[in-house]
Amino acid sequence: MTSRADTPITLPLRRDLAGEVPYGAPQIDVPHLLNVNENPYPPGPEVVATLAAYVSAAAGTLNRYPDRDFPALRADLADYLAGESGVRVDPAQVWAANGSNEVMLHLMQAFGGPGRTALSFAPTYSMYPEYARDTHTRWVAGRREEDFTLDPDVAVATIREHTPSVIILTSPNNPTGTAMPFSTVEAVCEAALELDVDGSPAVVVVDEAYAEFRRAGVPSALELLERYPNLAVSRTMSKAFALAGARVGYLAGSTDLVDALRIVRLPYHLSAVTQATARAALAHAPALLAQVDSLRTERDATVAWLRSQTLDGRPLQAAESDSNFVLFGTFDDRHAVWQGLLDRGVLIRETGPEGWLRVSIGTPQDMIAFKDALVEVAGL
Repeated sequence: MTSRADTPITLPLRRDLAGEVPYGAPQIDVPHLLNVNENPYPPGPEVVATLAAYVSAAAGTLNRYPDRDFPALRADLADYLAGESGVRVDPAQVWAANGSNEVMLHLMQAFGGPGRTALSFAPTYSMYPEYARDTHTRWVAGRREEDFTLDPDVAVATIREHTPSVIILTSPNNPTGTAMPFSTVEAVCEAALELDVDGSPAVVVVDEAYAEFRRAGVPSALELLERYPNLAVSRTMSKAFALAGARVGYLAGSTDLVDALRIVRLPYHLSAVTQATARAALAHAPALLAQVDSLRTERDATVAWLRSQTLDGRPLQAAESDSNFVLFGTFDDRHAVWQGLLDRGVLIRETGPEGWLRVSIGTPQDMIAFKDALVEVAGL
C-alpha cells in the first residue's frame, strides 16, 4: 500500500511567494564575525547577574500570560530615550516587540495593506520590501544620490507621485551608514501631511536602529514627535545595547499611532522573559553602552584607512558613516573579495549596490584581521 508521505504534493503557497527564499545573512563560525552589525562586546558579569535575576523571577510566573501591554517596560524605555536624546515621551507613546523587525511589521499591518503603497529610498535595508510583500502592500523604491544622501526635493516629488500610506526613512541608513539631515526629515513629514490616504496623511517612520552610534551634533528624529503626530521613530536594543540575542525593538510615536499597533499585534506577543531581559538591560544601560565611543572611534579610523588605500591605481571608497559599520568599494568582483576574506577567517557582508561590501566594526583585533586580509585579498 502506498503511503501518502511517499506521494509528492504541491502546497498552496501564495503566488507572490513562489520562488522566494528566506531572508538571512550567512551564519558561519569564523574568528572574526563582522557581517551583521552586532556590538562585539558581550554583557559584563554584573549585567549578566542582573539579567539572570530578572529572568529567574519571571520564570516563577510562566504559568501565567505576560502583561500584554507591558507598561513597566514602556516606562523604562521612555526614561532611556529621555536620557539618550533629551526628548521626554509618555510611556503610552512607546511600543515594543520582538526586534525592530516586528515593530516595522506592525506598522505595515496597521497602515499598509492591499491598495496601499509603502515608499523608501534605495539603497536601504533589504527587509523593507519583504514587510510590504508580507502585508500585500505595494512597494516603491525611490532613489538616493550617488553619495547615498537623500535630496529633499527629490523625496517630496516621489512622495507626491506615488501617494504612499507609509514612508520609511532610515537614519543612519543601512547599508550605507548615512545620517539624514533634520531638514530632510522635516520636508518628508510636511509632504506626508499633505497626502490624502483614505482621508488621512501618510505615516512617516524614521528607522534609527543605529542612532546611538551617530556623531556628536547629529539630532534624533525624536525631537520632531511633538510637531508631527504621523511620525514614528523606531529603535532597537540589538545594536548599541549588545542585546541582539534578546530580540527587543521599540518605537516612539503619538498615542493614536501606538493604539493602532495594539490592534494588529498578536496577543501576548512580548514574552515575560523578553520583558524581564529588556528591563534588566535598561537598568544597566551605561555599562552596556560603554563601548559605543570606542566603536565610533574605530569606525572613523576604518573609514580613514580604507580611503587611504588604492586599488588598481584609484582610491578605495568608503561611505560617510554614523553607524557601527562601513560600506566600502568598489570591486569588479566583490564576491571574490568576500570569499577571500572568509577564507582568512573574516566574515563581512556582501550587500548594498553592486561592487560594494559592508564591514561591521569589531574589536581592535577584529579590525586588524580585516585590514590584513583585505590587503592580501584585494592587492591593496
